[in-house]
Amino acid sequence: MATRLGETIASGMEDLIDLVETERELRDVWHWLPDEVSEFTIETWSEMTVTVAEPDSPYRPVNRFESFLQETTTFRFLRPEVALMEPCLDVLRQLIQDGVDITLVDRPSCHTYFFSTYPERSSEMVNRDNFTVLEHDELPPYGIGLLDDRVVISLYKQDSGAVQAVIDTDAPTVHEWAESMYAFFEGEARPPTSGSVVK
Repeated sequence: MATRLGETIASGMEDLIDLVETERELRDVWHWLPDEVSEFTIETWSEMTVTVAEPDSPYRPVNRFESFLQETTTFRFLRPEVALMEPCLDVLRQLIQDGVDITLVDRPSCHTYFFSTYPERSSEMVNRDNFTVLEHDELPPYGIGLLDDRVVISLYKQDSGAVQAVIDTDAPTVHEWAESMYAFFEGEARPPTSGSVVK
């Protein structure tokens, strides 16, 4: 039977192993992280789950994101990007039909893509009162999703827009930062122009 000292050491070792695992996962995507995230404490990092695309599993980050999307009752996203949202379009449509309040703030080119590629479905979605799309010309290079109490940070390859990694957490510090960032850009965003939306 372990002593209290032994239990404390064992618990400390488990925490250390968790931190090492998190550092290993973050190492490959560190240069893509927002500056504010890289400045969070080690304790906050330990509350993050990092899902990285691998050569034999390129959709791991998208699948992780979709699993949260299927369960959420609120959804706001800053720069969701085509590569992240297109595979989840059926789930998004179902959420809208279920009455979930959704707001997406993205670049005009992304809106143009969806309206030109899925004109009927996109028109149906934007005509719902619980679905809002806004556009902004100068978004950060990463995405920020707010799904209930969970924050999702999506990291994209800048040359292709492919999803490189998804970081998710319910850490209050990250949630506060994400809410602030989202509110700033949403406040500056505007409804899509006629050139972005194909009727």
